[in-house]
Amino acid sequence: MTKSPLLYESHSHTPLCKHATGSPSDYAAMAEARGLRGILITCHGPLPDNLGIEHRMAPEQYEEYVDLVAAAREEFAGRVDVRLGLESDYLPGFEWWAEKLHARFPLHHVLGSVHMQVPHYKAKYFNGDMFAYQQTYFEHLAESAETRLFDTLAHPDLVKNEAPREWIFSRIEPFILRALDRIAATGVAMELNTSGLNKSLPEMNPGPRILRYMRERGIPVVLGADAHRPTRVADRYEQALRLLDELGFETVSYFLDRKRHDVPIYDALASLREAPMALPPH
Repeated sequence: MTKSPLLYESHSHTPLCKHATGSPSDYAAMAEARGLRGILITCHGPLPDNLGIEHRMAPEQYEEYVDLVAAAREEFAGRVDVRLGLESDYLPGFEWWAEKLHARFPLHHVLGSVHMQVPHYKAKYFNGDMFAYQQTYFEHLAESAETRLFDTLAHPDLVKNEAPREWIFSRIEPFILRALDRIAATGVAMELNTSGLNKSLPEMNPGPRILRYMRERGIPVVLGADAHRPTRVADRYEQALRLLDELGFETVSYFLDRKRHDVPIYDALASLREAPMALPPH
């Protein structure tokens, strides 16, 4: 018996970020094939003065992005619920920009990201000491939650992939716990990003130890595949849901109208369909 669609893909991109392929309609077609209720398109939002332009949309492309998502929403009406979201960088001192950007159009889900691997961030915060850099990352992750500008913190241990040999969990653990305490106090959700399995340290972002600490603090979890191509929509969601179940989570979340909705993990697992071998026509 086919279960009713329940889940959303909460993290997906468009070619406007210059490192993704496929239209929002292509991503929506895969969401339909995977048995998802909907998909939130969350491409990399612009920064002022074309900062980081090599891996995000330009400020003048923001309206084009909104139109792309609107076209896919119209095309898939009644089949897949396509919604407008945004992956928005947290940079200390640029909160004013994020606030104005998020207010320009009605967004359904805003992912907050600390992209410590990009040149403009490294130039300001990396002094050659990777342990200090990891501490800075988790400080900024906590700060991003405290701004209340974001619904979910994306790939929240991404820094481990910057220098895997320098990722010594027992060393950075006290700083992670301090950040998680601050995040829990805000009510902001954190993402379980399945794309971490494809990175230099192959485990989801965050890994199981951080997830366990999140559960202890009641921090909600949003699933995201960080899909930069349509075939990765809902990629390894089953694996992610089973991991959450093993760690004692009971629900997984998604956002619409910037309000959190919770789905029981057992029901979420039952609603998914196996990924097709090829992208379905739409």
